[in-house]
Amino acid sequence: MRTVNMHEAKTQLSKLVDRAVKGEPFIIAKAGKPLVKVTALEESEPKQPQRFGFMKGEISVPDDFDTMFADEIRRMFEGE
Repeated sequence: MRTVNMHEAKTQLSKLVDRAVKGEPFIIAKAGKPLVKVTALEESEPKQPQRFGFMKGEISVPDDFDTMFADEIRRMFEGE
């Protein structure tokens, strides 16, 4: 891996970054002491929020869902 001094990094930054993007990371040193490593970021696709169907196959809704407990609810409202 290439090591460049601070002055060279300042004057050649565009070229160095272009090379890093192409897969050639480099180290910036100051007074001969390595300080940072410059590498390209991995591109990741932004996550799209998944709305409908995210629980598909994990839950089941009974066929009588809309009428479940209808008698019990009616009795509670009518006071029986």
